Amino acid sequence: MKLKKTYNATELKTTKGNLIIEGPIHAEELARLDFHEDLVAFRPPAQQHKALVEIAGLPEGRIIIARENHTIVGYVTYLYPDPLERWSQGKMENLIELGAIEVIPKFRGASVGKHLLKVSMMDDHMEDFIVITTEYYWHWDLKGTGLNVWEYRKIMEKMMNAGGLEYYATDDPEISSHPANCLMARIGKRVDSESVQQFDQLRFMNRFMY
Repeated sequence: MKLKKTYNATELKTTKGNLIIEGPIHAEELARLDFHEDLVAFRPPAQQHKALVEIAGLPEGRIIIARENHTIVGYVTYLYPDPLERWSQGKMENLIELGAIEVIPKFRGASVGKHLLKVSMMDDHMEDFIVITTEYYWHWDLKGTGLNVWEYRKIMEKMMNAGGLEYYATDDPEISSHPANCLMARIGKRVDSESVQQFDQLRFMNRFMY
């Protein structure tokens, strides 16, 4: 089933140059754009570019990008959770995960991440979804930013709040393994109560284990 996606775009003026924030981007368009060499947080740039093109081609996949002329300098991904994660166990068609967000060092501190999330949520179809993100401190660029775990966590929370995501408690072992880790989510306006209940059950799967 091809899920509905509506393209949106906005211009972001920064002291380092003007960017276009746009998406969801079609896989073909994504493949044609250049991918900045400083986008190295998850894998080498060429491999990450290829991975984003593949995600954009998925029925539920959504890629929102920050573009300087013809070059991608930031992005955020949305797709169904990894089959090995607890969040996929409910097989919920209306639960998607904000899987990755990255901005090149040159444009950090210019609210690019916030704008990526805001443009993501401009699409009215997002009101049909529960959007989650799992934040783990070991994924954070503490060395590059010079921030400690709690300072970085505060910045991440503020950025996610810009997209309407809020903190949600969970007994997930990986998230519970460090107090800085967290689950954040945004429940769309048209999500039914049964789906919310199912999400709550996924959040607390260990409460009846002895």
